[in-house]
Amino acid sequence: MSVSIPVDLAAPPRRPGPRPTTTNREIPHDQLDQFSPPEIRDALVAYARSLPGVFTGPSQVSEPASLALRLHRPTGPWEAFLHPSRDEFGHIHRTGFLHLTVPAEFVAPLREANWAEPHPITLRPEWPDTIVMFYAPRDEAELAVATAVLHASWQRAGGTN
Repeated sequence: MSVSIPVDLAAPPRRPGPRPTTTNREIPHDQLDQFSPPEIRDALVAYARSLPGVFTGPSQVSEPASLALRLHRPTGPWEAFLHPSRDEFGHIHRTGFLHLTVPAEFVAPLREANWAEPHPITLRPEWPDTIVMFYAPRDEAELAVATAVLHASWQRAGGTN
């Protein structure tokens, strides 16, 4: 399965179809339909694990069944992490959607193109406004956008963006 299609996150392609249904509340902030097929989620997890310095395990900030994406050497700014963790920049839920931090300049374009929604917790002043739910990719084209977002999040958390 290929995930190397270049994607411009400042002007992403529009996500096909309607937005998924979500709980639209802080806890739990879940996606309720339009899940990833197992092979697409597996490819997303494999891509995340291939990023240098990333290790995975149970989330420190979400349900333990979600797969945390953590860095051995986190050097990015405060808004690059899911708090209170100091090294978890995202996690992948069992159904394929992600909660992760993205560079601030990509939050609005991703929302406007129907790829993501701000996490409701970002309404609190003590939380960064860079935390989003990125909807579960359903096919290879959507996986390309998901991996591009994941890459941007990883770069920011690692201090290279």
